[in-house]
Amino acid sequence: MDSVELIIAAAVLGAGTFAFRFAGPVLRTRVKLSPRAERLMALSAIVLLAALVATSALTEGHSFAGIARPAGVLVGGVLAWRKAPFVAVVVAAAATAALLRLAGVP
Repeated sequence: MDSVELIIAAAVLGAGTFAFRFAGPVLRTRVKLSPRAERLMALSAIVLLAALVATSALTEGHSFAGIARPAGVLVGGVLAWRKAPFVAVVVAAAATAALLRLAGVP
């Protein structure tokens, strides 16, 4: 791929991203959704985030990541649910995974 093509592709993708982001506030007053549709859209964002977390926590490449990583995510999730400070959540999750790996748990 030529550098000019790369610059053009980046510019087109940037313009498309800007257009999508700009369309939301502009069309919000023109497009009316039913309360059910709005509720489903809010739930779909939660489902997508949960799927991302599950995929990242449970897999590495195309295989299972082992027990240490999901255990760390579980500890971090419990601490976040209990409204612990963000730094404590991250440190506890990383420490859990690191200590389990240090103990030989995959």
